[in-house]
Amino acid sequence: MITFRYEVKDQAGLHARPACLLAREAKKYQSSIIIQRGEREANALQLMELMNLSVNCGEEITVRIEGEDEKAAGEGMRRFFEEVM
Repeated sequence: MITFRYEVKDQAGLHARPACLLAREAKKYQSSIIIQRGEREANALQLMELMNLSVNCGEEITVRIEGEDEKAAGEGMRRFFEEVM
């Protein structure tokens, strides 16, 4: 399992556009990708779950990745967050 934290820098937080891009990125991998904010979690493949996390700019999320391609998924997701969020 790979876990990392990320502070959201996008002024609008995790709104519709980046949530859609995040789900699209997550679909590239076989591993399970879970985004957590506080006690709430969302499957990265589920757009509405991601948006319901209500992540704002400056808030920290935890990304948990587990599966057969978790190393590649971890690298891809870190790159995604740095470039998009």
